[in-house]
Amino acid sequence: MRKTLKEIAELVDGEVVGNGDIIITGVSGIREADEGDITFLANPKYFPLIEKTRASAIITSRDIEAPTKSVIRTDNPSLAFAKIVSFFVALYEVKHPQGIHPTAILGKNVALGRDVAVGPYAVIEDEVSIGDKSIIYAGSFIGQYTKIGTDALVYPNVSIRERVTIGNRVIIHSGTVIGSDGFGFVVIEGLHHKIPQVGTVEIGDDVEIGANVTIDRARFDKTVIGKGTKIDNLVQIAHNVAIGENSIIVAQVGISGSTTIGKNVTLAGQVGVVGHISIGDNAIVMAQSGVSKSIPPNTMAWGYPAKPQDVAKRVNACVQNLPRLYNTVAELKKKIEELEAKLKDK
Repeated sequence: MRKTLKEIAELVDGEVVGNGDIIITGVSGIREADEGDITFLANPKYFPLIEKTRASAIITSRDIEAPTKSVIRTDNPSLAFAKIVSFFVALYEVKHPQGIHPTAILGKNVALGRDVAVGPYAVIEDEVSIGDKSIIYAGSFIGQYTKIGTDALVYPNVSIRERVTIGNRVIIHSGTVIGSDGFGFVVIEGLHHKIPQVGTVEIGDDVEIGANVTIDRARFDKTVIGKGTKIDNLVQIAHNVAIGENSIIVAQVGISGSTTIGKNVTLAGQVGVVGHISIGDNAIVMAQSGVSKSIPPNTMAWGYPAKPQDVAKRVNACVQNLPRLYNTVAELKKKIEELEAKLKDK
């Protein structure tokens, strides 16, 4: 694919500054880019890389001044670059399965919409409903009475248990298990007795779920993932958890049972959340934090246990001073002992 810089600018409603006739043949990161590539720059701290990159052109914000290379000025460089990447990648996009593979196993009363694809050795059990243009890759399992919406994409070796509801345009990556039993046991005379988990999982439209994620079914009602939420790899979501719309759950997060996560919440990598609490809308919990109490809306929290960021920073600053404080106390203790010895001699 060869496009002029001017043609690419038209794709993203951008403004060309420099030579609009430059031919662009690929996309790349600003450090890795080579001649013929277009890249982007959104963070001001990387502005010095403009002089170093080998890229032929750069997508920038509209406030950049006197660029030394040809650029496309846009309102949102990251979004514009994403559109351009999608345009170029579409030319080399892997073709998804089409039709029903002869080795696929379909149960009784399975309802498949228009242009549904089912890959080799996939198992679709009784009474399953799959919407138009959805794709089930090889080796995946769809349990009884499960409903999957339109344009869904289920990659290889995904397990979706019985009576799960999945919305439209949902993407589920390999190794993920949805609807596994919640972790519930009662101890009687020292033995763990399993509590039946008879609820379900409900996943809203436009959700993306990474690889090797586990989302447990509810004990009675439903575990809910709100529409537009994005879940990274290796995340554990326990029974009866409710996650609001457009939230971001990053890799290795663990959310215990019956916790409520609001809308537009971000849980950064390796955050752990105890059960039966709530995290309010627009809250951000920073990486490796341990959340032991509810967090109000619009709060940035950090630490173990997690606290509002300004409080956590002050606590951390005090912790960093402990070695110096220890030495000071030791010196004061020594002086007190010397003074006591003198007073005793008198």
